[in-house]
Amino acid sequence: MAKPNKQPRDDAAEAFREAVKDVQPLPHTGRVVHAPERPTPLPRQREQDDRQVLADSLSSEPPVEAALESGEALAYVREGMSTQVLRKLRAGVWAVQDELDLHGLRSEEARELLAQFLGGALRRGQRCVRVIHGKGSRSHNNEPVLKRKVAGWLRQRAEVLAYCEARPAEGGSGAVVVLLQARGSKRKAREEDPES
Repeated sequence: MAKPNKQPRDDAAEAFREAVKDVQPLPHTGRVVHAPERPTPLPRQREQDDRQVLADSLSSEPPVEAALESGEALAYVREGMSTQVLRKLRAGVWAVQDELDLHGLRSEEARELLAQFLGGALRRGQRCVRVIHGKGSRSHNNEPVLKRKVAGWLRQRAEVLAYCEARPAEGGSGAVVVLLQARGSKRKAREEDPES
């Protein structure tokens, strides 16, 4: 078997050596070049979130605080429903049939995904779903902004009969378990978001 011809590589190396033979290294001056100072980052997303929270607080949505029980645990039962429904939901009587993970999303994205998810769950005849909104540990002042928004959005949906904070093994204060009306129920469900 013939060996590959290495002549072109040797010619290129020789040509390079010939081209740089007169080059002299620059003398070391002892000068130190520091990297330029970076500007202070601006918290644009935090500012946008703060403006959105202010706008939401001035909106005509029902106050989410009405759904809060002692502490920060979320709980809600639609008017006309028995409080027994909430007790059963907390006890896990209805099996969670699907879940949606929203934490880390922007408000606009989260609201749109939640509306799509609830509409799909209703069409599939699912009664109980879990929505993961996160605990807010990475948000401004460690406040769960998305948690409160999800609670407000759920209260606006006709197909939502009740919701409560998930049990610790299912996400605890970072998730909410939602009970939806049964398919064929007398209540007319709005599959569209009321503000769409």
